[in-house]
Amino acid sequence: MALSSFSIGVALTPTVVSTLFSHYLHRKNRQGKPTVHLSYDEGISIIREFITFSSKRPIEYIQEFTAQRVPAPHWVKIERVAIADEFLDPAAAAITKQLGPDGIARVGGEKWWQWRGPAGDKNGDLKAEWIEMHSDYNERKHEGKNHSSNKRIMLYIHGGAYYFGSVQTHRYQLQRHARKLKGRVFARYGKAIVQADYRLAPQFPFPCSLHDSLAAYLYLLRDHRPEDIIFAGDSAGGGMILSMLVICRDQGLPLPAGAILISPWVDLTHSFPSIVKENPGDYIPDHGFLHRPSLAWPPPNEDEIREIKEAVKRNPTIPNERVNVSESGQENTAVISSSQAPKGHGRPPPSCVINGDTIEVKDQIHMYATNDLLFHPLVSPIFQPSLGGLPPLQVISGGGEMLRDEQFYVAHKAANPVAYPPNDTFLDEFDPQREIVSRYPGTYVQLQVWDDLCHVAPILSFTPPVKFMFRSIAQFGAWALARAQRSTVEIVNDDEVSHVSSSESEATQPTVSRSGHKDPHDLPTPTVGKAGDPLPPFKDRMIRQGVNKRGHVYHLEPPSKCPVLQIPPESVGTINPNLLMKWMLAKEEWDHKFAKDKVRVHHERLEGLAHGFQEFEGETPPPSALAARRLAPGALPPKGLRVSYPMAMWSKFASKHDRRTIQREHDLETRSQRSRRTSVEAGRAGASMEEDQELKDKTQPNGTSEKASSSTPQLPAIPPEKPFTPLIVLPNYDGKSSNDEYENASTRALFHVPGTIPPTTADSKSMHHRSASHGGSATIRSGLTSNPADDASTLDDDRSLAVTGMGVEAASTRAVLHADGVIRPTNESYSVFSSRDSLPLTNGANHD
Repeated sequence: MALSSFSIGVALTPTVVSTLFSHYLHRKNRQGKPTVHLSYDEGISIIREFITFSSKRPIEYIQEFTAQRVPAPHWVKIERVAIADEFLDPAAAAITKQLGPDGIARVGGEKWWQWRGPAGDKNGDLKAEWIEMHSDYNERKHEGKNHSSNKRIMLYIHGGAYYFGSVQTHRYQLQRHARKLKGRVFARYGKAIVQADYRLAPQFPFPCSLHDSLAAYLYLLRDHRPEDIIFAGDSAGGGMILSMLVICRDQGLPLPAGAILISPWVDLTHSFPSIVKENPGDYIPDHGFLHRPSLAWPPPNEDEIREIKEAVKRNPTIPNERVNVSESGQENTAVISSSQAPKGHGRPPPSCVINGDTIEVKDQIHMYATNDLLFHPLVSPIFQPSLGGLPPLQVISGGGEMLRDEQFYVAHKAANPVAYPPNDTFLDEFDPQREIVSRYPGTYVQLQVWDDLCHVAPILSFTPPVKFMFRSIAQFGAWALARAQRSTVEIVNDDEVSHVSSSESEATQPTVSRSGHKDPHDLPTPTVGKAGDPLPPFKDRMIRQGVNKRGHVYHLEPPSKCPVLQIPPESVGTINPNLLMKWMLAKEEWDHKFAKDKVRVHHERLEGLAHGFQEFEGETPPPSALAARRLAPGALPPKGLRVSYPMAMWSKFASKHDRRTIQREHDLETRSQRSRRTSVEAGRAGASMEEDQELKDKTQPNGTSEKASSSTPQLPAIPPEKPFTPLIVLPNYDGKSSNDEYENASTRALFHVPGTIPPTTADSKSMHHRSASHGGSATIRSGLTSNPADDASTLDDDRSLAVTGMGVEAASTRAVLHADGVIRPTNESYSVFSSRDSLPLTNGANHD
């Protein structure tokens, strides 16, 4: 039975009902975990059951299901575009050069992976979508290219283990990213292999999807500067982003402003300990992904290919010749023997020693690449000689997911490449001179480990813990753009209108354990990712944070106390024998359960191969590649795309939070005429970055060079014939001296202005040593400072409140507005949201 709406409803309904009862029956056991929320508990149970249900169907079924259309809400603007060959060709050239002759030989050639479908079939074109809020689109249409959303582009690469998923499955996530960032999200249009324009494995294995992703980035560079673009991706998409960044770095392509990696999959060999531990908080099967046999998956192993080819050679005129293959021979997934690797695909098959026997795996393990290529750095970025020299990264990891160890490791490897090099075997192959490993400085990384969350938690965007994660992503994205553009970036501050903010009032209360002690993770630290909050300063090129389910941050243990960071390089890349045994046992059970299907598929392959392998002049595509059997009957899947009602219902439910937040925001602005925007700048995190990582001149696609400083905003020039007279004297507020606790950075900023009487020596010394505020920021500069870095108003700390959309005036603000020579804004709406250039400033000589 196909994955229809009816069959999925029948399969998932018992799970929904049973989870509802078990949730309330065992709720005490869920305290302190994300599953204490019913929405999270139901969501993860549904995903887990759906994966189990879909594994009993052929792989084409889940590809077709996840490619079905999901209507966008009316408040979201969708624009579809096609990416021409002028971007595909240079992307292919960059990948070919990065692979080198040896890599091309291991991949099987340089032409087959550029094949997109039959000639003249427009469905083979690479398509993509622009996703943005309708309100932002209307503003951009009115203002033209100067609109701020044109400087906030997110290129999103979706996940799905490289073989399923699309923009349709991620639509509700992408529209929230666009809303939070007040920008535009650009994603490759996902129709999976139903219309062959989004090339998924196993029919289009490595490096097909990498080729498409890099071409999408080159397409963006035609009309946008690299500092206006950030990358984002989840799971397989996060791993692919790292490979894209390395290619851009090594091939001289412009690097984006930053990248956000959500639960990135960076080690396809699964060599880290967390993969074999008990992970009840995750939905990924402990044995990996398996599916009912079909023409697409699993592909024939080398023994079966050799047997089929010999049969065709013996009698090529009889396509229906049956090869006598015993069912027991078909069921075996591993044999204890030694064999030569297939031509053009490198090293011998992976093997391990179990109970004294050497087990050699000949069947392909992952859909994305052959077993040999699992060790390639562009497939598993964990094996890159160096991940230094990249733009700032945010690595988000779930504390309850199976892949958490490799994500933790790769974040530290990027920040300190020399401390975490690959083993000598990889260096001998990919960096024999040991130049790359020490060539680049470390990358600045913000690592966040979210307590007990599952793999790619944003898939559960309607749950309270994940709503904080979206805030953190918007925070980092705005910071990376502001730093790259050397300016401030305004984004949405929905703290007052967001349901998660008002419903999580208990977040300010620390959790008390059964022993009566407060959980140190629940101490009242600032909530993470509130739009506009400044990033803390980097230490050793890292911001290392743990985040609990209430969105409170805490410091992670130092690297010296993290067991995963003590793993020797020789162990990274060694397939875990326990995991391999789990996979083989599950594969054997699957082959026994679907033995008839496997024999039938074998005979169908024999009939198809009677048409011959369509090889590309000396190239050998992987066995699963559609390019090798493109003329065989039934090789190309049927066309057609219909609406997926289950996914549409899921997306509508997930979008409910955004719809309600937008409505509350609109109502609040209508009543109070206050803006819900806040500004983000590089701040202390940018100041803590060393000069060797500062942005350099970037070459634009048209060959011109543009200075990064050209985008730096300049303070308005003051005409020389209008000097600052009379002097601006800051009055004491409520009889307090200038060194009082109510004086903050906003007040001190005015002392640098020409014409302002400085404080006394004692006051100056007091202010100079006062620590900066650690609260969140919703900065609106006064327009008076001579140094923008000195103007650092803060929001939500107990010492000062800047001028915000909430209309709150703190002591420092009132001191400025009540000072001689400063004209107060004329109305409420003007005072609430003003840029630094628009605040009125006059002097006594010109004041009427």
